[in-house]
Amino acid sequence: MDAMVYLDNAATTFPKPSVVYDAMDKMNREGAVNAGRGSYKLAQDASRLIAETKDLLRRLIYVDISAAVIFAPSITIAMNQIVNGLRLRNKAVVYLSPYEHNAVARSIYELAKKKGIIVKEIPINSDLEIDLEKMKYEFAKDRPEAVFCTHVSNVTGYILPVKEIFEESKKYNCVNILDSAQSMGLVEIRASLMKVDIIAFTGHKTLYGPLGIGGFINISGVPLDVFISGGTGSDSLNLEMPDGKESRYESSSCNIVAVAGLNAALKDIDPVFCMKREKELSDYLIDKLSSVKEIKMYLPENLKRHVGIVSFVVKGFNSEDIGTILDEDFDIAVRTGYHCAPFIHKYLKDTGTLGTVRVGLGQFSTMDDIDKLVAGMKEIIDA
Repeated sequence: MDAMVYLDNAATTFPKPSVVYDAMDKMNREGAVNAGRGSYKLAQDASRLIAETKDLLRRLIYVDISAAVIFAPSITIAMNQIVNGLRLRNKAVVYLSPYEHNAVARSIYELAKKKGIIVKEIPINSDLEIDLEKMKYEFAKDRPEAVFCTHVSNVTGYILPVKEIFEESKKYNCVNILDSAQSMGLVEIRASLMKVDIIAFTGHKTLYGPLGIGGFINISGVPLDVFISGGTGSDSLNLEMPDGKESRYESSSCNIVAVAGLNAALKDIDPVFCMKREKELSDYLIDKLSSVKEIKMYLPENLKRHVGIVSFVVKGFNSEDIGTILDEDFDIAVRTGYHCAPFIHKYLKDTGTLGTVRVGLGQFSTMDDIDKLVAGMKEIIDA
């Protein structure tokens, strides 16, 4: 029996490199103790592994030891810590790109209900790309206090011009937050050149690590209020969270097994290779789908600003049915619907098809996988 064709890597990359599975299995069997909660050797080893993994993350984005790396169970929890930790004044203007995931969008809108902040979208043009000139006008008219921007859209694969966005917003002493869920380990991030203050990340997507580990990197030392409190393993009689720039935000036991997997993934990842591979696959997929007249893809005009993810709709079908048929009849896994990204779909105008069919490519995807998908799509359309 042929193996399933997995094309949902934007949700989580699968499979992982073998070294990730090996590291997690070894840790589970030989060292899965509670870091920071004991002075014995295994606990100290776990703490050293956490410190090493944080340093690998710093190196990946070209920052030094001064950047605080905070681990969290997921990027969604990390984003909630950032959003609710920012010391935003009443009526502060916060900008989001139209490509933001609900990890940002819902967190910001919950805060807006409580705190009275003003939420605005960064404008885009008819090519589904950020309109930098309109954005500059909006920033001048309503000055930003914080800007949240995803690096790569989880719906269309568009690589947003985050450097240009953040450079403009910094003119207003804005706090810039980057969502790197679909980019870290794939698209180069040189934090010092991007005017970025905080980068949120997750292990289980383009870093090829496991679920259960994410966090944020506070590059500029932005003051954040504590949002989640609890045990840290030290100063336990103090009812205040500790003052440490990392431990202050790391309550609860760290998932050391997931850290071991992320550590192995970071040592294995080759962003240059991954980008080249995914770009080749993306261009091949776009070329093949372009030959099917019933398919409409949502792509930026400049394909140099695109990688890894292709969303499309099919004339005469809703996207959910396409996904179900691909799964049941062809054993091909794709994602369908609105992809936890509430803003961008009003520009895609895809509610009539119940969202899009999303193909998420990864370093283990093949051109044969794409050929099977395209053949399956043609068979569905012609049936």
